[in-house]
Amino acid sequence: MTIARRYAKALLLISTEDLKTETYREELNGFAGLVAREKDLDAAISNPLYNAAERKKVLIAVIEKLNLSVVMASFLQLLFDKGRIKFLDPISDFFDQLADEVKGITRASLVSVSALPSETVDKIRASLSTMTGKNVVLELKQDPTLIGGIVTRIGDLVLDGSIKTQLLNMKKSIKRGDRV
Repeated sequence: MTIARRYAKALLLISTEDLKTETYREELNGFAGLVAREKDLDAAISNPLYNAAERKKVLIAVIEKLNLSVVMASFLQLLFDKGRIKFLDPISDFFDQLADEVKGITRASLVSVSALPSETVDKIRASLSTMTGKNVVLELKQDPTLIGGIVTRIGDLVLDGSIKTQLLNMKKSIKRGDRV
């Protein structure tokens, strides 16, 4: 999604100059979330069957109602004017990633069968931080199909220590005739 990345980078450059990266992140995520939840609003600002001038009026009214910053209001209107408002969600996602990179943060998911003790989560977070050289923010999930163990995802890297995967690997080895 090069279009989304390009606009996210542009907003990030502005936000680092203004020292308002977190403010813009909150505003962009809030607006993108609102548009995603409210399908009528999405149609009102992005459906080309409606008059462009009327769609822009709706956009401006929502921006004013949300009391967004001048920069964010201008950014959203630019997206509208360039016909890129439909890329709002991926732009928001890319902006989150880029803002995290600037702050030295990486996000990871940790999936386990049941809730893990906070000490265990802290140890895993510390190990992942050491491994990546970044501050790791963990999203904790539960999946009873794992049987046991944990699965951690950091970007494209998957660290799978689940019993389910170990059993599947053992099954494949047995089918191949390997010694277990």
